[in-house]
Amino acid sequence: MYAAVRRYEGVTDPAEAGRLVDEGFVPIMRQVPGFVAYYWVDAGQGVMVSTSVFRDRAGADESIVRAADFVRENLASLLPNPPQVTAGEVVASG
Repeated sequence: MYAAVRRYEGVTDPAEAGRLVDEGFVPIMRQVPGFVAYYWVDAGQGVMVSTSVFRDRAGADESIVRAADFVRENLASLLPNPPQVTAGEVVASG
């Protein structure tokens, strides 16, 4: 399995960002081949973190591209700063 974690800082409206992600982005993630799970976390103080899990690297890589497109088209005013993106193979899980 592979995961992609994106950390967004300076989020202007976490509740609205969460709503848009839930209604618009989660369905997009579910369509990516190899999809396992997706989480959107409000870490407080204008920080939100997403975690995407896929069966293979291609799915994780595709999620990064689709996330960038969705943010640019739908969330630019709410997520004004580019995310810190970390991706790699899952080596332990529970």
